[in-house]
Amino acid sequence: MASNLSLLLLVLGYLTVAQAQIRLYNLRASNLPADILGTTDGYVKVFCGPASLGKTAVRNNNVNPWWTEEFSYFKAQENDVLRLEVYDRDVLFDDLLGVCQRQLRPGTHEHDCFLKKGGTLHYAYTLSTSHQ
Repeated sequence: MASNLSLLLLVLGYLTVAQAQIRLYNLRASNLPADILGTTDGYVKVFCGPASLGKTAVRNNNVNPWWTEEFSYFKAQENDVLRLEVYDRDVLFDDLLGVCQRQLRPGTHEHDCFLKKGGTLHYAYTLSTSHQ
């Protein structure tokens, strides 16, 4: 009887876990710093909690790039940390221009993030939750 009760409590606990999906979109940057060659070849790496969601394409020779990629993650949770790393691609090694981090909140949000080496990253995300 005790094992049946434990199983029932486990199932009930699972049923009340909130499932969430994040959708990250409208990634763009402005006034990225130029490198020694006078150009910026920017791209963004995207992380949610411990998961790597991928990276954008490189926008060559553009200090105001706009990326068309969207990123989705179905295991996101409220208060997970969304981490965006902005890089300038170079021949020998890529320069990290800055990191944007934010705890996720339900709903749709737009943010501007000032990068450590100069420039601003603009992005939007939607975190939708549903209880099973």
